[in-house]
Amino acid sequence: MNIQAGNRQGTIQPRSELEKSVDRGFILLTRIFALAVAGILLWIAIQVAIQALPAIQKFGASFLVKSAWNPVNNDYGVIPQVYGTLVSAFIGLLIAVPIGIGTAVLLSENLLPSSARTVLVFLVELLAAIPSVVYGIWGIFVLVPILTGIGKWLNAYFGWLPIFSTPPTGPGMFPAGVILAIMTLPIITAISRDALISVPPSLRQAAMGLGATRWETILKVIIPAAFSGIVSAVMLGLGRAMGETMAVTMIIGNANVINASIFAPANTISSLLANQFAEANGLQVSALMYAALVLFVLTLIVNILAELIVLRVKRL
Repeated sequence: MNIQAGNRQGTIQPRSELEKSVDRGFILLTRIFALAVAGILLWIAIQVAIQALPAIQKFGASFLVKSAWNPVNNDYGVIPQVYGTLVSAFIGLLIAVPIGIGTAVLLSENLLPSSARTVLVFLVELLAAIPSVVYGIWGIFVLVPILTGIGKWLNAYFGWLPIFSTPPTGPGMFPAGVILAIMTLPIITAISRDALISVPPSLRQAAMGLGATRWETILKVIIPAAFSGIVSAVMLGLGRAMGETMAVTMIIGNANVINASIFAPANTISSLLANQFAEANGLQVSALMYAALVLFVLTLIVNILAELIVLRVKRL
């Protein structure tokens, strides 16, 4: 009687061969999908590199340090576009990161009523659903005039600083950075919120049990515990900012020059590709592919740095 009761309560029935085969098949299928993703990435890189090969052979590493872009003379360099890509993305993150993390804390720590949190989550998700061309149109007719007025004031009183030295005339690096901040905000907020929610409740309870206030718990316990997830969110936002095309193309000014002032017109690699690829031919196509390969490598470096930072934080 006792043996029968034990069998009913604690004995684990052996798995059938069919169940084992299904598990093995599922594992094999997921490995195939993972390898397929890596294969697609490698295939894209190889195809872009093959198309860029004539420009690589002609210009070599000088392509990365020259500022000329002259299809008539077949003279190409991408340093202004690299500069514009990195600086506009940095401006976007400088604005989006504190707002995104603050919003994530607000949504994850029950600092708002339930109904208000639901509305705020919906609005953040709605930002991600707006097409980039709509952001560009809104930037031209609404954002640029506002930022031009702000820029003129900054230039009048702080024009001695290099970043404010050029008076704004309309499109430029600063409006592009603000647009990128708005477009990356949903990514940073959503992933940071997930990272904060995943922190074990025992950490909150232990900190408060030791006498920490709610904000001390958030700033000194919760955010450090979720730091790896927050870094991943920021790096994904950086990747989105570096690759954004249409909205940035519409408001950055598309000037192939390097200017220390954030109010001056600039250009990015994505904008260069969008503006010139349709009418390009001959060596210009290869030069554009070379520029695309540079952007590919930059985003790859960003992701590698993100992984290294996350692994370093996990070891601490």
